[in-house]
Amino acid sequence: MDVDPTGGVVVMTRFECTTVRRLLTVIAMHWRVKRDVRRHARGFVAVRMLVQFRQRVVISLSIWHDLDSVYSMGDIPRHVTAARLPASLKIRTAAGVFCYAGDWRRVMFGGTGGHGSPLRPIGDRPSSTDEAEQDDAKG
Repeated sequence: MDVDPTGGVVVMTRFECTTVRRLLTVIAMHWRVKRDVRRHARGFVAVRMLVQFRQRVVISLSIWHDLDSVYSMGDIPRHVTAARLPASLKIRTAAGVFCYAGDWRRVMFGGTGGHGSPLRPIGDRPSSTDEAEQDDAKG
């Protein structure tokens, strides 16, 4: 299976906070940075924050059109500053970048066809289900 960084990218960042105060700091930081990223980053699609209060964990999931777009966060001063904050507050972080790996039929079942990346318009390409329906009609 090959990954295709032009088909979409998800960035997942985990923040493990030792106190509720630090957790609230990460949440506030995330909201402020999100505004600037929406306004200035190329290829940005969406971001969601998952908060696990009991564990004092924040997980940030951002979706990008392609891998090159992720690099545009480096051009946003507020993000650059915020990226340095967790270390100074003793907040542990881990992050991963996940690229598009193919249509779900191919990835999960080894099938063919599909519409390609869900971040791109489906257009006029036939899906594998359309092809199967055409085969059934032929008999």
